[in-house]
Amino acid sequence: MDLVPALEEPLKKVLGPATAKVMAEHLGLHTVGDLLHHYPRRYEERGQLTHLADLPMDEHVTVVAQVADARLHTFASAKAPRGKGQRLEVTITDGSGRLQLVFFGNGVHKPHKELLPGTRALFAGKVSVFNRRLQLAHPAYELLRGEDVAETVDSWAGALIPIYPATAKLESWKIAKSIQTVLPSAQEALDPLPDALREGRSLVPLPEALLKIHRPHTKADIADARNRLKWDEAFVLQIALARRRHADAQLPAVARVPASDGLLTAFDADLPFTLTEGQQKVSREIFDDLATEHPMHRLLQGEVGSGKTLVALRAMLAVVDAGGQAAMLAPTEVLAQQHHRSIVEMMGELAEGGMLGGSEQATKVVLLTGSMGAAARRQALLDLVTGEAGMVIGTHALIEDKVQFHDLGLVVVDEQHRFGVEQRDALRGKGRQPPHLLVMTATPIPRTVAMTVFGDLETSVLDQLPAGRSPIASHVVPSADKPHFLARAWERVREEVGKGHQAYVVCPRIGDDEDEPKKARKSPEDEAEKRPPLAVLDVAGQLAKGPLQGLRVEVLHGRMPPDDKDAVMRRFAAGGTDVLVATTVIEVGVNVPNSTAMVIMDADRFGVSQLHQLRGRVGRGSAPGLCLLVTDMPEASAARQRLNAVASTLDGFELSRIDLEQRREGDVLGQAQSGARSSLRVLAVIDDEEIIAEAREEAAAVVAADPELERLPGLRTALDALLDEDREQYLDKG
Repeated sequence: MDLVPALEEPLKKVLGPATAKVMAEHLGLHTVGDLLHHYPRRYEERGQLTHLADLPMDEHVTVVAQVADARLHTFASAKAPRGKGQRLEVTITDGSGRLQLVFFGNGVHKPHKELLPGTRALFAGKVSVFNRRLQLAHPAYELLRGEDVAETVDSWAGALIPIYPATAKLESWKIAKSIQTVLPSAQEALDPLPDALREGRSLVPLPEALLKIHRPHTKADIADARNRLKWDEAFVLQIALARRRHADAQLPAVARVPASDGLLTAFDADLPFTLTEGQQKVSREIFDDLATEHPMHRLLQGEVGSGKTLVALRAMLAVVDAGGQAAMLAPTEVLAQQHHRSIVEMMGELAEGGMLGGSEQATKVVLLTGSMGAAARRQALLDLVTGEAGMVIGTHALIEDKVQFHDLGLVVVDEQHRFGVEQRDALRGKGRQPPHLLVMTATPIPRTVAMTVFGDLETSVLDQLPAGRSPIASHVVPSADKPHFLARAWERVREEVGKGHQAYVVCPRIGDDEDEPKKARKSPEDEAEKRPPLAVLDVAGQLAKGPLQGLRVEVLHGRMPPDDKDAVMRRFAAGGTDVLVATTVIEVGVNVPNSTAMVIMDADRFGVSQLHQLRGRVGRGSAPGLCLLVTDMPEASAARQRLNAVASTLDGFELSRIDLEQRREGDVLGQAQSGARSSLRVLAVIDDEEIIAEAREEAAAVVAADPELERLPGLRTALDALLDEDREQYLDKG
């Protein structure tokens, strides 16, 4: 007796090994359930033909159209020197536009007989241009003629024909026919939504939703199905995250309450400015978490320059006050050194624990990176294991086995997206009990993404800039259209230096590695771009001999020895360098208030959020900032539109929405982190904010009442399907 549930049945048993193999290799579909959850991308209405004039270039499309003309040409070729070569040209129409189909060689015989004028059919192929005309070369097709019309179309949901995400190896109608075969199994789909939730929101049952998404009779059917399936995706994902939060709440942790007259109080008393309202509010949220006996899991996100590092430092001081140690994990040596330097400067004598002249409340702040000398490294490790050092700032070197803490109470992860979950987990495992965790990101995240990607973290937002910060003017410099604009950009840099300020010039690559252009390219337009991205070493030399001659120009990039990088940054911070030509190594954390100008070369090769981060390195003092985005992409290109968006607003949250919309929906659990196929098919994290927020509330209530989901077997099954091994590991360590 076969006990395999219908939706877990392998496709090869239902559709045969050949079709199943193509579905597995090209669409990642392995079971009946996988196929039922492969939803149509759109629907064609019978009698309303596709607008052929709107076809996108270089995309695989499916169209419904009528043959207007078909002509067979015979010609001579290398393979057929006696004039026996054949080419069939078929013109199809939708009444408003025309499209040419072309078939060659042995492939002309069948379509020559079948594609007669007046014949209607579905056609699928890749849109290309030949002799300035759109065409499909050797398209696959499915006839809709004679007695077959009613049967073929009606079997595809009457008036609405579903068009599926397809590949060259598997056309939409073949997928539709396969779904027709497995659709009866939809009746056995276990419903993951609790009855009360589904009925309270008037959502159709899951079997009905699957039938309506694949075989709708009306547009209302499609709307009902999509609304229901969006809820499934949002709710099951939020259940996974709610269970993670619930499990974290059961873990023990040491409550860390700062002394009333300790290190934090002394630090606050010496601050030369008042904390913003936002900084005070977020600090209270963090201190409340630290005072509990289960680990804090908090995401601190905020605008570039909003003072996240200061908030994190106060949290670290509070933990040291309470007898614990705090570690800050930075993604690069430049950033770790910058954080260490600025934190020691901010703390003053409070960072001189154990030293002559150090304050009574002082602690020791150590730096730990992979390139430190042996003696300095030994001393840092000793200070950590004995508890002499209350704070450590470091790179992934902090994670190594030999690094031991006396009592690790707080882990601060800066720019968390740069770290794998295993790295964060390894550091968190170094506490006697799980340490509190504060994750920082300077890349603003839309609320819905925060509720999905970081749904197991409580979120704090800093969206207020400290007093005294100056606005940053941003402009696109079209170097190809208007070369004199670029000349003016270098004049502006000279003017800023003439006023006693400094400038950055950012390039996409270093320039001493022939393979690097491939890695450095960021935008789709690069495929057609022959010129390699501009390089730091080339640009620095050209500027020093040309438009910036006489200024003190230095370079900074990731492959320089750490001591050299540190020396360059120290000179720049001290005002000993006028212009720093660098890669994105300066993207986050670098704080030189005297820098007022930034020129980003080949700006189209960077992402929206990355450009916003880079821009945040200027305008950090009292003088206005200037950011010039240099590009040779044409005005009408998507790349230029992206740059125009960055130049038009300083609102990082707005830019993050633009960035997400342009990158399209990915797997919000992070494909790089989970390695798994996208879990979101109909839910859009930007557009469906209301559903995601409501699903989060519902999920929290369900998990609080039944953490193991014992009373909800359908939900448990859906959760197991979502949390394959990689994704389970990701959520466990997130």
